[in-house]
Amino acid sequence: MNQIERLEAIAQEILDIFEVYAPPVPIELMLQHPRREMWEEVDPAQLSGSFLSLKDRYSPRMSLTRLLVRHIASSAWGHEVGLFDIVQNNIDHLNRFARMLIMPRDMVLGLPASNRNPTIMSNYFEVPPDDAEKRLTELI
Repeated sequence: MNQIERLEAIAQEILDIFEVYAPPVPIELMLQHPRREMWEEVDPAQLSGSFLSLKDRYSPRMSLTRLLVRHIASSAWGHEVGLFDIVQNNIDHLNRFARMLIMPRDMVLGLPASNRNPTIMSNYFEVPPDDAEKRLTELI
């Protein structure tokens, strides 16, 4: 299994642990209520405004997703499953994993083909259109 396939599997494992079966993925709740003590609890209300990107109405969710990825990767669980080793020095892998987590492969591929476009996916998954477009490109 290559690194990208491993990242997809880890993302799905996290979603299974949190019992996420439909979008939008509850990133804020996942940050606040880690399961199995997987990472330190984070209160998104305590984050500074400079941390959050505001380019798009859904940009803050992507910022929180990247924060969640960093917490998961640096946790004991993240080390155990190999996530830390894959994303620690690779910002592209970190960003890609964030997209995998917030737009899971099975949910994207489960959409009717006519809905697999950045505009519809942006609203469906509550992500910026450019991230939706990148995710679609990754899955093709």
